[in-house]
Amino acid sequence: MTSEHIIEVTEASFQNDVIVYSNTVPVVVDLWAQWCQPCHLLTPILEKLAREMKGGFRLAKVNADENPNLIIQLSVRSLPTIKAFYRGQLVNEFVGLQSEAFVRTFLRNLVPAASNLELERAEGLLGMKNYQQAALAFQKTLKSDPDNGAALLGLAKSLLLQGETVDALAVLMDFPASKQLSDAESLADLARSISLHLENPESVEEHDLMIGFVRSLSLVAKGNLPAAADGFLGILRQNKNYCGGEVRRAMVGLLVLMDQNDPDTRQYRNELASVLF
Repeated sequence: MTSEHIIEVTEASFQNDVIVYSNTVPVVVDLWAQWCQPCHLLTPILEKLAREMKGGFRLAKVNADENPNLIIQLSVRSLPTIKAFYRGQLVNEFVGLQSEAFVRTFLRNLVPAASNLELERAEGLLGMKNYQQAALAFQKTLKSDPDNGAALLGLAKSLLLQGETVDALAVLMDFPASKQLSDAESLADLARSISLHLENPESVEEHDLMIGFVRSLSLVAKGNLPAAADGFLGILRQNKNYCGGEVRRAMVGLLVLMDQNDPDTRQYRNELASVLF
């Protein structure tokens, strides 16, 4: 039986239908043969769960007798053999007939939770600077997992980069205990500086360094993070404790806000360390 989520795979189609497709969702490969009686008992279980999970994974069935080279390539020694691939890699497998309960657990541990997939999507949108859609995706993740630290931090970043400082601060000030808490506290320092100095211009002193600080904060609000970092570092080179350490704290928060995969972020982190230490 074939459907959108259950397909027959051959040696020729394995690369595209399993390896490449597994970058989208996990692919469970069912290696079987007509003469294999346990195969005829296990395959219906897999097909049932593939239909039930409605795209949570793809079931790819491989007839061992018709694809001998693939059997050798996958180091299959007995049938049935089940191999699961995700993001192009073999991530789990089992051999022999197993109960439906066993297979359910196997799949549950294999298939990423929907909230995790949505979180990956949100982080991808944030990386592409699509801040509005990223915020919506982070909020969707939080509906099913309200205390997800990564999603809360991502939402705060998305809001701050849209100029929604008050909303970003509301997220950051009520942050749960998590491994993202330290980053959230640093980002909150930056958000408070933006709120204080940009939304209350009367608080700005007529001082060259303070004027430069406010200009850099405005660059953050406009999304020009590298220019803002250059401005903060320029102030810190003149006075690393300027404004009671507020500029230093804002720079640390800015590093949290920046793309962690960007080489420039690492460079700015190194420059900050050299200025301070």
